[in-house]
Amino acid sequence: MLANVPGVAAASTFEGGFGPGFAGADWQSGLLSGTIEAIVEARADRMIRHLSIELDATAEQQDKLRAIVHAAVKDLLPVRDKVLAARASARELWTQQTIDRTAIEKLRADQIAIYDATSKRLVQAVADAAEALTPEQRRKLATMLPPRGGPWSGSPWGRGPWGHWGGFGRN
Repeated sequence: MLANVPGVAAASTFEGGFGPGFAGADWQSGLLSGTIEAIVEARADRMIRHLSIELDATAEQQDKLRAIVHAAVKDLLPVRDKVLAARASARELWTQQTIDRTAIEKLRADQIAIYDATSKRLVQAVADAAEALTPEQRRKLATMLPPRGGPWSGSPWGRGPWGHWGGFGRN
């Protein structure tokens, strides 16, 4: 429910994927001014301001949310570099003359550990943000979220971007 507080900051930060086209623009070639940290901080601040207006948050709540989101972003931003490095390692491993299954398995295990740590950090941030809001603000935030099944739930192809294939194991 509260993933839209710190989660949106993290997710929208990486919305263009983890590749060089970060957030829909080629920041590595200088099309965006400033460092990646500054860009992420600015997006997080904009999201907090927007949510604060929608939720009628107090100045104290805004400060708490800003601190929570900025700390989470600071902790999670290095994950991008790890994912990019893993992508390069995977490409190298899979294009070798001889496939090194042990190295591939190590890469997989390392990535699972990174995703697990990232998930734990996001859950911590969501819980911290939940504590900063009142129950009424959390209910209001829940009404702002997309319906169960996401934005595609009303599509003729069923839930998820993969249509009926996205529904395996779900009711």
